[in-house]
Amino acid sequence: MKELFQTDSDAFLPLRDLVFNTLRQAILIGELKPGERLMEIHLADRLGVSRTPIREAIHKLEREGLVTITPRRGAEVSQITEKSMNDVLEVRRALDALCAELACDRITEEGIRNLKKACDDFEYSVSTQDNKKIAQADVALHDIIVHATGNQRLIQLVNNLSEQMYRYRFEYIKDSSRHGALIEEHRIIYRSIVAKDKKTAAEAAKTHIDNQEKAIIRRIRLDRASGKT
Repeated sequence: MKELFQTDSDAFLPLRDLVFNTLRQAILIGELKPGERLMEIHLADRLGVSRTPIREAIHKLEREGLVTITPRRGAEVSQITEKSMNDVLEVRRALDALCAELACDRITEEGIRNLKKACDDFEYSVSTQDNKKIAQADVALHDIIVHATGNQRLIQLVNNLSEQMYRYRFEYIKDSSRHGALIEEHRIIYRSIVAKDKKTAAEAAKTHIDNQEKAIIRRIRLDRASGKT
């Protein structure tokens, strides 16, 4: 994190929002690691800004659950715990199953083409071995299914979980031994939606989340055993 993270959509953002986006992105992709202390002076120097937008960003990240602030210790990146992960994935599991079912009825021909391309793009991203690209391709694929539902309330609910979900997704994607399974899981979901097989699509969506949960729990427990958390 040597400079402010900026995309085309960030070009006209106020400095405080740009700092917030930069720190949030660094947490989500693991550049700022769980338990790492967030020192205002240090971060301000790294990003070339004053301490004020850093302080504002840290408090906003606390409200999102990505940062923990404790007396005398200050701010640190929130730990990834089994409880926090279960809370998020339990909800996402139900929502993803519903999205898959609705997509079977409502996805358009264009949506099917886009979903096929997203599956191909994900497979290509895996070949790059770039975890950030893999995570972005995974998000893009699932977004197509969510938007295919045409249900704005459902889309909003999924979006509200998206940032927290991204953090767990990125942890999962770090395990390269699971990449082949991810590709196959996406293919099953795609084929089920094309065939309008609601039962298989919903079960595949649930399995997709269940496998993610199991893999992250293994990582959490291994880290705990090795003293990393």
